[in-house]
Amino acid sequence: MTEKQTEDLDLIRGTLVRGIGGFYTIRDENLREYTVRCKKKFRHERITPMVGDEVLFSPGQGEEHGWLEQILPRSTECLRPPVANVTRLVIVIAPVPKPDMILVDRQISRANSQGMDVLVVVTKHDLDPELPKQIETEYRTAGIPVISVSAKDGTGLETLRKTLADRKLSCFTGQSGAGKSTLLNALLGLELETGDISRKIERGKNTTRHTELIEKNGIRVMDTAGFNLLEAEKELDPASLKDRYPEFEPYEGKCRFDACLHDREPGCAVEEAANKGEISPERLKRYRILLAEAREIWRGRYD
Repeated sequence: MTEKQTEDLDLIRGTLVRGIGGFYTIRDENLREYTVRCKKKFRHERITPMVGDEVLFSPGQGEEHGWLEQILPRSTECLRPPVANVTRLVIVIAPVPKPDMILVDRQISRANSQGMDVLVVVTKHDLDPELPKQIETEYRTAGIPVISVSAKDGTGLETLRKTLADRKLSCFTGQSGAGKSTLLNALLGLELETGDISRKIERGKNTTRHTELIEKNGIRVMDTAGFNLLEAEKELDPASLKDRYPEFEPYEGKCRFDACLHDREPGCAVEEAANKGEISPERLKRYRILLAEAREIWRGRYD
């Protein structure tokens, strides 16, 4: 069946759950799965289908694949990992590889800008029981929950199951080797491929090669490929970055200068709060790194 022949067919609504080699798998409301191809119009319009997309499609006939006809408006959109309509971003970190907290805060910033819920999961609890305490201290005033888990001994798994079993669309993301697939296997009884850590450089091996939306026991979660780099946002106004930090909000309007960006300005109420331990000094330090980065990009945006 050609693209033109599908125009008069009744379309089905579904969710894109995986895409491999130009073929997309779509799951309808009855959990039936269909394989479709993407119409040329999307390429011409420079639109790339994402896992999580709500779509309209024609199912095809017999052995023939169907066609992706329409991508419905997205409520949220992530470019890395490339997923759509995520309600909750689950950032997985571990003692090994060493957590890149700038990367974590960069992800949280983007999630907050789109109104996503954020959950930090510290896995491999058996390797370092103190790390979750440190992370929880840093994010408590930001209103971000932290759950400590271990796929090895089962610590925290039931708490995590209960948190995720609300039908919200969650996306597991984080550094390569942090243990996302291992955690999902233990959490949902799956058999996802897992990797290990290079002892020489303590860097994770990325075994998840594509994103997939998994639904089981009331949990809707995306397993995504790990990564160790997230590019800076090109269009971020530096003055708006502070609005993505909920812990700063109680101190807005209390700084000496109305236009204070909390970057070591005299009389900064946020810096005073960090010095008193009312908010995380580590989070403030990393905020200033991201602010300096945003300023540099903003200055050069017309070059």
